[in-house]
Amino acid sequence: MYIMSNKYIEKKWQKKWEEGEIFKARPKGKKYYNLDQFAYPSSYGLHMGHARTYVIGDVKARFKRMQGYSVLYPIGFDSFGLPAENAAIKEGIHPKKYTESAIKNFIKQQKSLGLSYDWSRLIKTHEKSYYKWDQWLFLKFLERGLAYKKKASVNWCPACKTVLANEQVIRGYCWRHSETKVTLRELEQWFFKITVYAKELLGDIDKLEWPETIKEMQKNWIGKSEGTLVYFTLEDTKEKIPIFTTRIDTLYGVTFIVYAAEHPKVLEVVKGSPYEHKVKAFIDKVVIRERFERTSEETEKEGILLGKYAIHPLTGERIPIYVANFVLYDYGTGVVMAVPGHDQRDFDFAKKYGLPIKRVILPKSNENEIKSAYTGDGVLINSQIFNGLDNVEAIQKINKYLKEKNLGEKTTHFKIRDWLLSRQRYWGAPIPIVYCESCGIVPVPENELPVELPEDVDFSTGGNPLMTNKNFLYVKCYKCRKTATRETDTMDTFVDSSWYFIRYCNPKSKNFIDKEAHFWLPIDQYYSGREHATGHLIYFRFFTKVLRDLGLLDLDEPALKLFQQGDVNKGGFRMSKSRGNVVDPYDIIAKHSADALRFYLLFVSSPDKALEWNDNGIEGANKLLRKFMNLLKKKRGENNIKILHKMHRTISNVTDDIENFRYNSALIKIASYIEWLNKNNISKESLEMACKLLSPFCPHHAEEAWEKLGN
Repeated sequence: MYIMSNKYIEKKWQKKWEEGEIFKARPKGKKYYNLDQFAYPSSYGLHMGHARTYVIGDVKARFKRMQGYSVLYPIGFDSFGLPAENAAIKEGIHPKKYTESAIKNFIKQQKSLGLSYDWSRLIKTHEKSYYKWDQWLFLKFLERGLAYKKKASVNWCPACKTVLANEQVIRGYCWRHSETKVTLRELEQWFFKITVYAKELLGDIDKLEWPETIKEMQKNWIGKSEGTLVYFTLEDTKEKIPIFTTRIDTLYGVTFIVYAAEHPKVLEVVKGSPYEHKVKAFIDKVVIRERFERTSEETEKEGILLGKYAIHPLTGERIPIYVANFVLYDYGTGVVMAVPGHDQRDFDFAKKYGLPIKRVILPKSNENEIKSAYTGDGVLINSQIFNGLDNVEAIQKINKYLKEKNLGEKTTHFKIRDWLLSRQRYWGAPIPIVYCESCGIVPVPENELPVELPEDVDFSTGGNPLMTNKNFLYVKCYKCRKTATRETDTMDTFVDSSWYFIRYCNPKSKNFIDKEAHFWLPIDQYYSGREHATGHLIYFRFFTKVLRDLGLLDLDEPALKLFQQGDVNKGGFRMSKSRGNVVDPYDIIAKHSADALRFYLLFVSSPDKALEWNDNGIEGANKLLRKFMNLLKKKRGENNIKILHKMHRTISNVTDDIENFRYNSALIKIASYIEWLNKNNISKESLEMACKLLSPFCPHHAEEAWEKLGN
């Protein structure tokens, strides 16, 4: 009987909220922009991790409305991307059909939770009304010199005849053809110049009210280093080899230089030489390894000679050039000067390949035998005019000398690389570019946008399905009107999620941004997981700064505050479909109630901490809700000092807890207040206050009780 009443209450109030447009955002008065991270519509739908995240945001949205704010709390779907295309290939379902079916299921589950979204602002990135603006932004970036094309290494599957994303490479083999080894190919790719904003992205991190863990991850990813850019020369050429180092004091100890396997220069210098085949095979083996595995001290250092030499800038010595597994392309310039006397990885490599080891900093212990790299401070030796200098002092003097000779200079390096946004797949926003034999790269004019993604494509041939639609592929050049071909790469889906928060402000606007957007921005409270710290959370900060510089926004950062929710685990592991430990929120709601689930998800653990799911734990929430509803039968009297004191102390404490995301603490106090009301004489006002306190957490029951009290 109780379960039936729950279903009745939930259906009743969800219908009333929707019909009355109760949660529709209206731009007036004090504003509060409360934003859940974009949802990806998988075929499975929500699991408890999603549900917990959404309920955390919903509590804050309802709370702020009760405080008199105009709240913008929208939702949308990041509906382009690889999983939908994978489903199309595996199951023969068109990505559009797959995606729209998944969205329908997602919305049903979200509404069943009683989430107070403004559904009138719903956006889906696969709709042309949305991705038109992806393309428009690409053109704006291109005009400003922030979008460009260059060669880059990509994962290539010979069986699929297509490029694979990193997540599609399993231990070096194709995810779909497990017997096919993935290789590397050099392809022309589109990039965004995020490195132009590296200094500002790093400098503004400390202005953000974000979790320290996420801020630290961003700092490390951007990776500021003070050091020297020094130029070696490729033997028998005038070509400079720029190398970044933080230890220019060891310059005279260089006995070889090493390129990262991803560096495009490697294949260029060995092309047509006897070394080409072996080097290519080595690169294919190395690049697909995990970053941690490659840089681990335990990993055996491996490399191969390129058959080329560099000339040392100060000594004129011939220095052999290698490619090796322990150098990463995103460090410095992707090539390092190896000083085995003073770097342990260089030392291990030199020992293995019989390369010279030269000590240029004298250890304070004055050891004679070199048994390992010496990484401490000391006096320079074997360093010509700098002999006898303290190595810290020598850094400044060598920097000055290199600058005078135009051989190098002191510099600041950022580890972050430009954003590779090309994706050789179908289900994404087409890049608005055509290629003409006469005119070269030609941008699509703004009045021709959107470049629509055709639905008629063939997934069975391998390669990029867009190549199979001739009506899409061939087009008249926008300059000379000769036959040209469209760009068949699509955009990284991170482009979609880098500006979606702006579109929510007025999703039906015919302009990219309008007056209403300026009312709502920036985001007052954002919700995101730790896994997005070095992807989305950097990219949407970058987009905000570019849009500011384009004169479209008047803010430096997109989100003032960020809340990082904890995971929901079962059996000691994070819930995931692959582990088979997922609990469907819809099943729990059907068995118990949405409010019982909401209460449980927020009661058993602080929202920023992990929660271990327990099927039996939700019954405690049901009992509390029954006690709350039973208060309606209790006889009510007038207020007295005891009632007023209990009521106002609870209001104060719960308000403070909700403001600071201590939701579990707030619910403990609300539960205590309900228990107190059950055991003491109560007034109508004290019972009404119980409705208000419970409303952000368990809105269906609170609404029902509020109405039964005559409101």
